[in-house]
Amino acid sequence: MDKPAATALIALGANLPGDGRSPEAAVAAAIMALAARSDRPLRASRLYRTPAFPAGSGPDFVNAAVALDWDGTPEALLALLHGIEADFGRTRNARWEARMMDLDLIALGARVLPDAATHARWAALPPERAAVEAPGELILPHPRLAERSFVLVPLADVAPDWRHPVTGRDVRRMLADRPAAERAEIRPIEAARMGETPASSLS
Repeated sequence: MDKPAATALIALGANLPGDGRSPEAAVAAAIMALAARSDRPLRASRLYRTPAFPAGSGPDFVNAAVALDWDGTPEALLALLHGIEADFGRTRNARWEARMMDLDLIALGARVLPDAATHARWAALPPERAAVEAPGELILPHPRLAERSFVLVPLADVAPDWRHPVTGRDVRRMLADRPAAERAEIRPIEAARMGETPASSLS
């Protein structure tokens, strides 16, 4: 039986053009696709331009985040996200490669999946191993969340009070703990350039 609705936090990013769309237009279109296919209202962040991670691995990314209430299983939501990625031309050939679209399920309410011990093991993975190893199962919350300003900055637009169920830190605190120089690299994209309304609620 599905559990009661929980707030799903989803990070979006793209740094390659595809199907005649710029990364900015693609991320905006993916947000609209997520709203339509999930059939749920969602809160969308502004769009941000961020340096590729790791440094030098490709063109700058366009990043955003959304929050929506989800009453299905985590696996069903992940399948929905992967379907949207595929429609936007996403392929998976290498870890942290340049991509036309990336939708990551960052958290689902206070759930810790698959269990606390597995989450702790992946969260403690050294960066050099994280660059080449990926879990074969869904880990929630995302084990590297607190290390990534390019995720935290958009999340602060839509879910600043969400609290990590393991560490107890909310999004504001995690973001404030990141280096100031790193946070300064995450730059909002002017809405006038997009023809879109950022930080919006879609239904």
